[in-house]
Amino acid sequence: QVQVVESGGGSVQTGESLRLSCKTSGFTLNLSVAWFRQAPGKEREGVAGIYTYSGNTRYADSVKGRFTISHDNAANMVYLQMNSLKPQDPAMYSCAAENRALVSGLLRSDRYSNWGQGTQVTVSS
Repeated sequence: QVQVVESGGGSVQTGESLRLSCKTSGFTLNLSVAWFRQAPGKEREGVAGIYTYSGNTRYADSVKGRFTISHDNAANMVYLQMNSLKPQDPAMYSCAAENRALVSGLLRSDRYSNWGQGTQVTVSS
């Protein structure tokens, strides 16, 4: 049984950092994993994705230079380090995983069938 579980959300102030964790289980190796976020009244946005076999990553323009996605294959973990958080970053952040290489669709939510429950990120000024 495959599982995706996020952790690490919370409340921070503008300019501070937060690290989200995504633990996957039940998958074989070589996952495509991505973080998505959705704020109230807004569409879901693909934030950052990684293909764990090659380490290739992709980022949304809105987070480039501030967010970093990384993985630890031995621990089946994917992390999202979020620095310099801005007032536009608060959302429910969800991790999604797929057991194949999503070369062009790494940040497309319709390419993923395995999702976590989400973790809330709040940024106050």
